[in-house]
Amino acid sequence: MKDVKTEAKLTFMEATSIIVGHGVGAGILSVPYLASRNSWREIIWVIALCYCINLVMHLMIAELSYNNGGAQFIKCIEAELFKGKIKQIVTWIAFAFLGLSVISNVVGFITGGGAVLNAWFGLPSWAAMLIYYAVTALVVLFGMKLVGICEKISVFAMVIVMAVLLVATFVNEHTGFVNKFVAGSNIVALYSMVAFSLSAVMSVPQVVKGLEGDHKRIRSSIALGTGINVGLILLITFMTLFACGAGVTGDGALVDLSRKLGGWVGIVGFIFSLLALSTSFWANTLNLRDIINEQTGWGTKTSYLISSLPCLAIALFGFSNFVGFTRIASVIQVLTGIGIICAYHNSRKKNSDAVICGKFGGLLFQIIVCVSSVLATVGALAKVM
Repeated sequence: MKDVKTEAKLTFMEATSIIVGHGVGAGILSVPYLASRNSWREIIWVIALCYCINLVMHLMIAELSYNNGGAQFIKCIEAELFKGKIKQIVTWIAFAFLGLSVISNVVGFITGGGAVLNAWFGLPSWAAMLIYYAVTALVVLFGMKLVGICEKISVFAMVIVMAVLLVATFVNEHTGFVNKFVAGSNIVALYSMVAFSLSAVMSVPQVVKGLEGDHKRIRSSIALGTGINVGLILLITFMTLFACGAGVTGDGALVDLSRKLGGWVGIVGFIFSLLALSTSFWANTLNLRDIINEQTGWGTKTSYLISSLPCLAIALFGFSNFVGFTRIASVIQVLTGIGIICAYHNSRKKNSDAVICGKFGGLLFQIIVCVSSVLATVGALAKVM
């Protein structure tokens, strides 16, 4: 086992919860609508395929980080991919692009969290975003261990929320399943959304560090975390299609369930939304903090403030073209993901033991992961029929 330095040791469930917390969010609430435009046959094989490919991709990233002492993406790419005189320039360009992508996500979490508090308590939008940021930001400011603990508690709470909704679905009047296959483009769109919902790639290095390079526990933690997210996707999809039938809309699963089961679901939805946004906020800002610290050496607290305060400012001022900015950032994220697989390819050549991936890190699987990333991007732009 290689020497992996960490700021805090995580338990197995804390590490697993970081994977769950990063992946779970608004994406899984959008799956039921896309699922309603496909039959159960397509739903099951798409989710199964996404799980397998995403698991392999996450294990590749874990092994890349493991081979580089638990480093974040940019340091791994710098060590494995860039060479020669332009190494520093290209590294900083990659750093800027990846940073923009993460910042765009975090701005969305702050905006979303503020919107929930605004709808729930009637607070002004700016005050709601400030309160949300102040409370959630404190968790990461205290370090990775507290993030792991809060992620674990939040994941447990989200599972309870889903259980409550499941019981309500069966005891209340329900429509039954009426979903059916409509068009091939819907399959690609569904694939994209499920792949997005299962993605926790930025948090994988945290698992590698938190579990101190124990490759068996790293592999199990990633597999279980991704599996829990699959379970949540299947659960929310089943409940929404079963309760709402043909009434499933693009407004989101919790909105549809609230219309069908009663207004109290809206309160449950607020709780779930806050938990999902917060777990993603913690994971993303923790990752960006470490990326900045690795590149600059400014320390974790300074790096965290530099990574999160601009996100708050952007959310408060609310740029009108932010949607376009987010779409550009998502493309950047896909390109960065392909770059990471290329870096893993080089790393595997130097570390043929492949203790995390084994044979599933071979060239064929690397190509499959890259093709999947491109397909997910195409699916995000596909027209839903």
